[in-house]
Amino acid sequence: MRITVFGAAGNVGSRVVAEALSHGHQVTAVVRDPARPHELPAAAGIRTGDAGNAGSVAELSAGQDVVISATRPVPGREGELAATARALLAGLARTGVRLLVVGGAGSLTVPGTGGATVIDDPEFPAAWRDIALACNDQLEACRSETEVDWAYLSPAALLEPGKRTGTYRLGADELLVDAEGNSSISVEDLAVALLDEAERPKHHRTRFTVAY
Repeated sequence: MRITVFGAAGNVGSRVVAEALSHGHQVTAVVRDPARPHELPAAAGIRTGDAGNAGSVAELSAGQDVVISATRPVPGREGELAATARALLAGLARTGVRLLVVGGAGSLTVPGTGGATVIDDPEFPAAWRDIALACNDQLEACRSETEVDWAYLSPAALLEPGKRTGTYRLGADELLVDAEGNSSISVEDLAVALLDEAERPKHHRTRFTVAY
């Protein structure tokens, strides 16, 4: 497959690039600042581009099989996330390429609460609230699109670097928790889930979630 990854130098994006290359795919790793240090593999084709610019998205997605967006705004600019989603969708509407978006967990409903979402929890960390709300807007931007074949991946409540196990559980709009009520997944296994979805699509114009 030919895969373009926006946000390729980030925590999630870099793992997606590595996972895609390990599957033998041809990867275009898009970064906004080519002068910024990164540890992307030499096998990736590194390009400069902006996921928030529909023209740039159209150029970098032409001839590709799927685009994966793992972009994250810097603190204080969380509001750009929904605008970036709209630009990605507008650019891909020109090329007909499928889009996989790495989003947030804040809008997932919590089991046993009657429909309360993760962000509704009084103990939800204040430091994460702005990005969680921005991710909610990002998801709504995707849901308003009817032309592009998109899928939105909400991670588990706890997403951090760890081990690649190659295993995970799939869900839809409800937070996945284990027997102790914990919800987590490593960034490495999130990348596995993304590549599985890229290679064997199951979700079309909908959100899904993954966790251990």
